[in-house]
Amino acid sequence: MDCGIATSKSILLFLSLVFWAAGAALAYVGAYVIKSYGSFENFIQDKYTLVPAAIIIGISVVMFIIGLVGCCSTIRESKLGLSFFFCIIMVIFAAEVTALVFNFIYQNRLGQGIDRSMNDVFNKYGDGEATAAVDILQAELKCCGVSNYTSWTNTSWFRQHNNTVPLSCCKEKNSTCTGSLSQPDLLYQEGCEVSLVRFLHDVLRYAMLVVLGFAIIKFFGMLSVCVITCRSDRTGYEPLYA
Repeated sequence: MDCGIATSKSILLFLSLVFWAAGAALAYVGAYVIKSYGSFENFIQDKYTLVPAAIIIGISVVMFIIGLVGCCSTIRESKLGLSFFFCIIMVIFAAEVTALVFNFIYQNRLGQGIDRSMNDVFNKYGDGEATAAVDILQAELKCCGVSNYTSWTNTSWFRQHNNTVPLSCCKEKNSTCTGSLSQPDLLYQEGCEVSLVRFLHDVLRYAMLVVLGFAIIKFFGMLSVCVITCRSDRTGYEPLYA
């Protein structure tokens, strides 16, 4: 059998198997991005930053079916099936490139509006939902205040509670921390705005690296279909094992 065709068929079989794993991985990545945004939704006004995650999940939904189609088409040596497989790969490849483009667009806009919305939520601290949101934010990101712990001096909470900051500003497992600004060494030093933006950037960067890896695999898959189709038009379609 022609080495090029054998290699191409092997790549397509491997790609078909990878589709199942890729679907599961992309579903996890998309869900993780949305969960990460959802944890801090009170501080993020631009909901369009979730577009890349939505695209990723949309891709993963059809991955499992496509993997089955690709595997069967390659084993049964169906030109029609491989042509359909090629079109599907090309559509998904385009969607993944779109997700990468959206990532670059919205990554630059990620910090816009966070300062204003974060100040609004911090000023409402003490009112149920805002209290829980701020405490989770400060505890998980190990931060305190919008810019730093001194930002709390501009809130009503600080004035109503003997000039102290919430205990979620205290470093982990420090029983001597009272939230007093006279004990700055016991408080998180970094502001939550910087921590949140950095965290969201890291999440998107991780997601896009996964998408880029799968996009490269799709590219070689499309190339393999082209090789098989072009060779089989002249020599006849050869089975994988001769």
